[in-house]
Amino acid sequence: MITYLNFPVKGVKVEGARMYPESQVTNDIPDNASLLTLNKNLLEKKVESHPWVESAGVNENWNSGIVTVQVKERRPMLYAEVDGREIILSADGKELPGLGGSDLERMELDRDQVGEILDFANTLHENGVRLDSIDEVDAGGIRATVAGRTVFFSRDVTEGQAEALKNIMPQHPDAQAFDLRSPDRVVVGAPAQGKAEGNTQGNTQSEPRG
Repeated sequence: MITYLNFPVKGVKVEGARMYPESQVTNDIPDNASLLTLNKNLLEKKVESHPWVESAGVNENWNSGIVTVQVKERRPMLYAEVDGREIILSADGKELPGLGGSDLERMELDRDQVGEILDFANTLHENGVRLDSIDEVDAGGIRATVAGRTVFFSRDVTEGQAEALKNIMPQHPDAQAFDLRSPDRVVVGAPAQGKAEGNTQGNTQSEPRG
């Protein structure tokens, strides 16, 4: 006699989510679903379609019947008014439905400034560097928080600068700021009065790699 095991889904657990509702995963799994027929790729894509979710992974426990969804959420990095419309953007350029509890202050920007910020965010992301927030924009450049540190930049930040920043930041744990506004340089030090404009003081300069 052959016994066929159904391996039913007995429960769903979501890890790493703060803004993403666990109930949505439950809704995405059909009633009487089986671990044998559960389409993990499809479920991951459904979870990742939510604006707060950057990536998702699905794992099944065949002993308990529990499906675990591991979520990496997006975080707001820019809160701005552009052409009369408020936008909240994540570091990967996705528009978010809210601040998600962050304390970003709204700033007024034009489309070119937003494009410059998104180019910078994308360059950092491709080099494995986390952009936390955009903190100030003025005539002298843009002040951001990158991996918990202050970074100044303007347009045309290169891949080499991003890679060099990633390597240099751990070497200077006490540095107050890193300045990318000089072409092909990462300047380590504190800009005068902590502003984006002005000359840098007490700096060392490092060539980007590559």
